[in-house]
Amino acid sequence: MIDWIPVIFVMFKFLVLGTGMFYAVKWHYDQGKKGKKEEARAVLRAAGKIAALFVLTLLGLGVVTFIVIKMLGMDLTFP
Repeated sequence: MIDWIPVIFVMFKFLVLGTGMFYAVKWHYDQGKKGKKEEARAVLRAAGKIAALFVLTLLGLGVVTFIVIKMLGMDLTFP
């Protein structure tokens, strides 16, 4: 009987861990399917904010460049 105790405990351990892993994967899969539309909307909103920030930064860089060129006395006229 003593020789079978480790075998029984190992089998029980694999059964419990396997069941837990199955339900953990299933839960994460179900959570991933649940919020797809909200996630896509959030990604689009974040991309829009980043694009707007990029355009504003580019505009600010242009203004700063124009001011520095004027301060240095460079000619900005087109031929």
